Amino acid sequence: MTLLPKNEPHRTIDTPRNFFIYGATMSGKSYLAERFPNPIFLNTDGNSLANRAPSIQLKNERNSDGSLKNSVIDQLDEIMLELQTMNNKPGYGFETVVIDVVDDVATMIEQAISLENNVQTLADVGYGKGYAAFNAVFQGLVMELKALPFNVVYISRVDNKLSDDGTSEEIPSLKVKYYNIVNGNCDLVIHTQKMGTRYVRSITDKRKDYYASRIDDAKILQILKAIPGAIQPETQQNEKAGK
Repeated sequence: MTLLPKNEPHRTIDTPRNFFIYGATMSGKSYLAERFPNPIFLNTDGNSLANRAPSIQLKNERNSDGSLKNSVIDQLDEIMLELQTMNNKPGYGFETVVIDVVDDVATMIEQAISLENNVQTLADVGYGKGYAAFNAVFQGLVMELKALPFNVVYISRVDNKLSDDGTSEEIPSLKVKYYNIVNGNCDLVIHTQKMGTRYVRSITDKRKDYYASRIDDAKILQILKAIPGAIQPETQQNEKAGK
């Protein structure tokens, strides 16, 4: 059996699988994430039971003396393993992993590393080892999620950034250095807003232009068609290239 593909044009499949959603409280972030096919939520805000979708509450568990009993790092490792080994068994079959919210996951990882080293902050771990450990864990989590045969949705809160002319702009509240790690592995960044009684979604960043003819997942396509700017109009040249 040969590994080489035949030297002939093939149909282009280009379905986005990794998404970053940010918005203010009650702007529809989790509601949008629930629309993705067969989601499982990894929650941090204590309202896992409020979701209709199956969920797991992420947390650092402490002993009575305040020391770390079970870390969120170990919990995430166990979840990643089960997603890889158990998902094809009856009763599971998840297709989307939702991190709700990624800001808190980053904070929990920082807290776990600090508790493991009996210090208050990562800076208190000598020789930069705290920051190195965090980067390894956080980057490893993002890469492991991306490698899963799932859609991945990261949810973040917002901060308000003031421009020179005094206007305010909503930006993700995730620290810039962490956002760059996540965004570098995402296909689309979606901003959710509530304006009066209307819920508005917009695309603020994307890896490339996406076309309906190249998306082979009907559920993902349906979601993206409802977000202005997510899908580009088809052109004759694009249609020919996609065949």
